[in-house]
Amino acid sequence: MKDFSLIIGKNLNNIRKQKNLSLDKVSELTGVSKGMLAQIEKGVSNPTVTTLWKIATGLNVSFSYFMEEEDKEIMYICHEDVKPIIENDKKMKVYPLFSYDSTRRFEVFSIELEPGCNHQSSPHNEGTEEYIIVTKGQMDVAIGETTYNLSCGDAIRYFANKSHCYRNVTDDIVNFQHIIYYFK
Repeated sequence: MKDFSLIIGKNLNNIRKQKNLSLDKVSELTGVSKGMLAQIEKGVSNPTVTTLWKIATGLNVSFSYFMEEEDKEIMYICHEDVKPIIENDKKMKVYPLFSYDSTRRFEVFSIELEPGCNHQSSPHNEGTEEYIIVTKGQMDVAIGETTYNLSCGDAIRYFANKSHCYRNVTDDIVNFQHIIYYFK
């Protein structure tokens, strides 16, 4: 099983050094404490989805940049081998499948929402699009002031530069595929 804590830490350290930023400056840009950033870089802290989004937005990189590994010609991913990023009191599990790379400009996740999960996502950078395809169950997606109810097989695409929320208001687990496209 991949240890994403170490991969995330290595990539955070790399982007920080490439941009010639101190931990203090990264903390200022992202709103994440210097101590937390240091723990993430060392691979001793497994950051939440919310924390990674803050860092990605503040550093102007994709969410999955932090999970990026060496590019291969063929990439096979067995679901059991992917360690999820857990959020919302263990009610949301994000499985990074295909990480962002600058040629393709998108990333793919498989996400599982437990009953009662209500994940609020901050606005992303201008031009970022999200695609959701429900593969099991039924969920609500709130974009700005409008809520869409999606059932298995339904899909939605939207610009993610406004507040959005994923909710499981049912008693069953919801699974969906999540693709994020970065315009720039």
